[in-house]
Amino acid sequence: MKIGFIGLGVMGRPMAAHLIAAGHILHLHRVKEVSEHLVEAGAIALQSASAVAAASEIVILMLPDTPDVEAVLFGEDGVASSLSPGKLVIDMSSISPVATKDFAARIVALGAGYLDAPVSGGEVGAKAASLTIMVGGTTSDFARARPLFELMGKNITHIGDVGSGQTAKVANQIIVGLTIEAVAEGLALAKAAGADPAKVRDALMGGFASSRILEVHGDRMIREAFDPGFRIRLHRKDIGLALDVAKALDLFLPHSASLHQLMNSAIAQGLGEKDHSGLYKVIDPDN
Repeated sequence: MKIGFIGLGVMGRPMAAHLIAAGHILHLHRVKEVSEHLVEAGAIALQSASAVAAASEIVILMLPDTPDVEAVLFGEDGVASSLSPGKLVIDMSSISPVATKDFAARIVALGAGYLDAPVSGGEVGAKAASLTIMVGGTTSDFARARPLFELMGKNITHIGDVGSGQTAKVANQIIVGLTIEAVAEGLALAKAAGADPAKVRDALMGGFASSRILEVHGDRMIREAFDPGFRIRLHRKDIGLALDVAKALDLFLPHSASLHQLMNSAIAQGLGEKDHSGLYKVIDPDN
């Protein structure tokens, strides 16, 4: 299949590599030195998003934020300018659910399909092709895209209509962020009280407090290993999206709001490019 892939960041590169390894022809835009290996593996670098869309049956986006997706879709030489009926756009970025519905309507008006399919699992999941993929869109478009999703992820769920994938991702980011904060507070308390945080973590892993975040990010906190991963700056963006949706729905999310402030503090301290487990450094500044 001829696939366009735009967004070759920390997660996009391994995701694209899995598609190439499966024999698909990938057309890429914005190829930098760090992603040249994809071209060496057989992908084709093109000069614009429009050219990628013209050459591809399905176009996948994996971009940082809502404005980036809008620019790639509808900006000068954007994807929309070369879409023809029957093509499919899959946005695997994490962006606004509200904007997603607008983008989808504009793409569908051109005769193409649209899925929002944000992912969870970070760089580790992208490299292992074990991402969780949350999908919004029509049943037929989901069925068409599912074989591609299965090359990049393991837990693949069709949530519902367009926008529902992004809504699920926002919910995911709330739960992940607040659990990271809880683990950080627990380990900081253990350290301050004179207990060995590593042994406390080991003990908790055998009880009801056990979680994937305690396992992976708790270990990162203890080892002070905060290379991303998933950056605090990007997680703050997602929590901001959650708060925007909550405001539109008149929904009170007090702990999400406090998490957003914790992330603001982390970024003010120069930690924005660190892994989100690095929130521990805000809670335990002596670490």
